[in-house]
Amino acid sequence: MDTEDGSVKYVLTGDGAGSIFEIDENSGDIHATRRLDREERSSYTLSAKAVNKTSGHVLERASEFVIKIHDINDNEPKFSKDTYVASVPEMSNLGKFKH
Repeated sequence: MDTEDGSVKYVLTGDGAGSIFEIDENSGDIHATRRLDREERSSYTLSAKAVNKTSGHVLERASEFVIKIHDINDNEPKFSKDTYVASVPEMSNLGKFKH
């Protein structure tokens, strides 16, 4: 990319820019500043552009992108009793167990 005077910086805007997501203004690398939880929010829409550090002129128009958060099972199971007792007959077919 021709940066006029050789200095470029990358700028991030949008949902969570500067707080949840940060951009390295020299390399353009984007990273999350904290763990993301789909139960709080399922996606973020951000925009990144390259500008000349000295003049502020836009060198590359903004690119919009969506970060989609995948869910993981982060909730531990809850049981109503401390102990459960059951028996399964020998050689039982799969799915035939009844308690």
